[in-house]
Amino acid sequence: MIEYSKDGHTIIHGDTLSVLDNAVEDSSVNLIFADPPYNIGKQFSEFHDHWENEDVYIAWCKTWLELCIRKLRPDGSLYLMASTQAMPYFDLFLRQRLTILSRIVWHYDSSGVQAKKFFGSLYEPILYAVHDPKNYIFNPDAIAVEAKTGAIRKLIDYRKSEPTPYNTQKVPGNVWEIPRVRYRMGEYEQHPSQKPEALLERIILASSREGDIVLDPFSGTFTTSAVAKRLGRRSIGIELQTEYIKIGLRRLAISDEFAGESLTRPEKNYVRKNGKNALQNPAKNYVGDLFGEE
Repeated sequence: MIEYSKDGHTIIHGDTLSVLDNAVEDSSVNLIFADPPYNIGKQFSEFHDHWENEDVYIAWCKTWLELCIRKLRPDGSLYLMASTQAMPYFDLFLRQRLTILSRIVWHYDSSGVQAKKFFGSLYEPILYAVHDPKNYIFNPDAIAVEAKTGAIRKLIDYRKSEPTPYNTQKVPGNVWEIPRVRYRMGEYEQHPSQKPEALLERIILASSREGDIVLDPFSGTFTTSAVAKRLGRRSIGIELQTEYIKIGLRRLAISDEFAGESLTRPEKNYVRKNGKNALQNPAKNYVGDLFGEE
């Protein structure tokens, strides 16, 4: 376990079970965003996302979830992403320990080719849960979006004693249409399941205040920590893979070198392939998604 810290932001290089148990204080975290491996066979640097069977995977998830719940402050919030297959297990598990306020659908665009023998997935589920349904942080004004009925159609509400225009802003519902991270997007890093900054921005703005601590136990490209920093929060990011630790050190400006290696962001080197832009020498995980092979 190795820790790197600067200006209220901490990166911990180690296994999340050990780190949560030994390096994060109980009842100290305001907001947790957990996006664990989905047990669907992806390759994350040196880690293969595959467990012996579903029972073993779910048991592992319950272990780190129990630890996460211990780390939350009494007014803290937990957002959990998972595969559509596993989410029912997590829902049943968490509702015995926390209050689930929302079941969110993150809907995204297709890469192109979809499944031909069943209905392909175009969303990922997110659980939003809190310790105390009467005492938690939620900032509706910070995440307000345009209300199309009021803003575009300019309708008048005649039900009131004095007719007034419909409100032009509202809190988003539980279906979030946010594009996935693509190769030519400025935020892209080499990771098979990088989450968009817009997704984390909504979560962090909604469920924390400036100066609060945001924890991500499976940090990957450290998007959670990077967005937390931009929004004036503190952060703790836990990650096991060295290649992703390097990304975190660079994105959070904690260090510009790692073991003598300069941590400059690599140039995206595109070549033409079958009439499309493709990354030169990308890992196999990324090529399939780019060309629409779901």
